[in-house]
Amino acid sequence: MLSSLAKEHQQRQLARRQEIESHRQEAITAASQLTGALVDELNCGVAQAYLNQRRLDAEGKQLQMSVATLTKQTNKWLTLINNFNSQLKQLGDVENWARSIEADMRLISTSLEYCYKVGPK
Repeated sequence: MLSSLAKEHQQRQLARRQEIESHRQEAITAASQLTGALVDELNCGVAQAYLNQRRLDAEGKQLQMSVATLTKQTNKWLTLINNFNSQLKQLGDVENWARSIEADMRLISTSLEYCYKVGPK
């Protein structure tokens, strides 16, 4: 009877160890799955942030190129406007010069007419 009690005790102990080992394996598996799920969730957010950063960098470069193009175009327009203003001023100067010459020519013409009419005396 003592030996049967000892055997029974050993069997129960073995069954208990197996049950504990089974629970331990389940706990390890569950912890591993939880860790994997958490890492996947974090990686998803990191991956999204990385993609957003790449998109922002690309858009920033494109914006920078657009600004450079706009700056060049604006400088060309400013040069054209300055040249136009300069030409306009020169045209005004030519017009004033022509008026001055015309006035001088009228004065000379009037003087010559007067001299012709009066004649030599």
